[in-house]
Amino acid sequence: MPMDTDERPLVELASAAAATTLAASSTSSAPFPAPATPGFSRAVRCNAPASSLPADGGAGAQPAYPENAISTTKYTPASFVPKSLFEQFRRAANCFFLVVACVSFSPLAPYRAVSVLLPLVVVVSAAMAKEAVEDWRRKQQDIEVNNRKVEVYDGIQSFHETEWKKLRVGDIIKVKKDEFFPADLIFLSSSSCDGLCYVETMNLDGETNLKRKQALEVTMGLNDDHFHSFKAFIRCEDPNEKLYSFLGTLYYNGQQYSLSPEQVLLRDSKLRNTMYIYGTIIFTGHDTKVMQNAMEPPSKRSSVERRMDKIIYLLFVILFVIATFGSIVFGMRTKHEISPGSYAWYLRPDQANIFFDPNNASFAAFCHFLTSLMLYVCLVPISLYISIEIVKVLQSTFINQDQNMYCAESDKPARARTSNLNEELGQVHTILSDKTGTLTCNSMEFLKCSIAGVAYGSRPTEVETCYGEIVETNGSFGRKDTTEFKRSVKGFNFTDSHLMNGRWAKECSRDAIEMFFRVLAVCHTAIPVADGNSAGMPYEAESPDEAALVTAAREFGFEFYHRTQTTISVHEYDPVVGGKNI
Repeated sequence: MPMDTDERPLVELASAAAATTLAASSTSSAPFPAPATPGFSRAVRCNAPASSLPADGGAGAQPAYPENAISTTKYTPASFVPKSLFEQFRRAANCFFLVVACVSFSPLAPYRAVSVLLPLVVVVSAAMAKEAVEDWRRKQQDIEVNNRKVEVYDGIQSFHETEWKKLRVGDIIKVKKDEFFPADLIFLSSSSCDGLCYVETMNLDGETNLKRKQALEVTMGLNDDHFHSFKAFIRCEDPNEKLYSFLGTLYYNGQQYSLSPEQVLLRDSKLRNTMYIYGTIIFTGHDTKVMQNAMEPPSKRSSVERRMDKIIYLLFVILFVIATFGSIVFGMRTKHEISPGSYAWYLRPDQANIFFDPNNASFAAFCHFLTSLMLYVCLVPISLYISIEIVKVLQSTFINQDQNMYCAESDKPARARTSNLNEELGQVHTILSDKTGTLTCNSMEFLKCSIAGVAYGSRPTEVETCYGEIVETNGSFGRKDTTEFKRSVKGFNFTDSHLMNGRWAKECSRDAIEMFFRVLAVCHTAIPVADGNSAGMPYEAESPDEAALVTAAREFGFEFYHRTQTTISVHEYDPVVGGKNI
């Protein structure tokens, strides 16, 4: 499982220390890989297609590792029937009707067995069919993922597209901007001359801020023209679920180089702010860290279904009370009234069968109890579960087609992969938070600032809007206006006539304000993105905080527009000529 963010520095230090013991320094000579040690047996021959390697497992052979295809389904063709039946008979009503159906084949039944067995078969079959359809949809999603395309090097100076499922350990692949990584990779080089790339790991740890990755200096110059002669060997740790740690060694050109998490690109993370990267695959399929963290789909039951079971148990109690009371009365009458000389002489107690034998009234009462259970079985509604299942299926259909649940920013609609927990949607009863107590939508807006002891910004924060606080702005007191403001620029929701449209140049603390805006435009790790459709230069940053601050600097006239490894270029507003200077 992903560890707490505050523990990462310790993990990185431990990883660096362990890497020192695992591999020598980058300048030491290592013509041959060190022998494998327990926990570090993964051996990867880079740029060595399986078709070009010996098949006898001799020298130079690539070890046999899992394919890159994955499966997230709950059932297999062999396990569907037993596992699905187990799920259905976890329900109290289904177990009860199964017992009644078995007893209905005996002479005690007041009706034919099919009248109980048929409804049970219909209900269980319908529920199993729903499970099969939902698992089939998961299978289709797996097929869609496994058939995604990525460019892989074919060993003859060219890249060609192939499906994810066909990738093998050791392949060299090229991943382009905004594409997901198909497997766990060692980062070799990128479109950036300094060997940098930025990765979004939201699918792994839920964090939307970008992670910076750095290729080794010895490989950052590799491109399409170099891979035909690129041969390297990697020995690293075995597959595990630790997202933020990695130990390994790259053997290249007779030297060995330590590998750290900075050179690892994990499956299901997305490449951002970089045109393309090259990487070699080290973990595929279910060996990848994201799949190592994935658990087998558990059997989940909603609160409505658990409450429904309690109602069924109450009906069971009522049913047993009625059947028990009737059986006791029946046993007493059978023992005392069906006897010679009684008014029930026409029942011929001398010729009674075992179900009405006055000499064995206790057994006759027990048989009557079983018969009563079958007679009053309609008290327990077997159609209740199937009705709930139908409602859930309709709810999941509505969720998938609900336009109000469509996210325009990510261009993704709502998708219900299972209908078992529809009624749990939006019902939060327990909040688990880290020690920082962060419970936000990870969105930052520039609303206010304080420069040289003067507060600027007239728009209220959400807290002030909720509580209607009285605050001091620019030396004057007054209640904040809680009117809703239209947001024209993402991340910038600032209004103050003292600073906007270059009026800050007329303030008495002009030099401090100018330095404040310059610092906002320079001190960051954001990347400008060329977009002809945007009014201003858009940015992609490691966190929304940085993006909001850089956007604010741009709106005030200090536009950051270019970055290299050693320089940052900014267009600054010139208060004299009213334009921008570089």
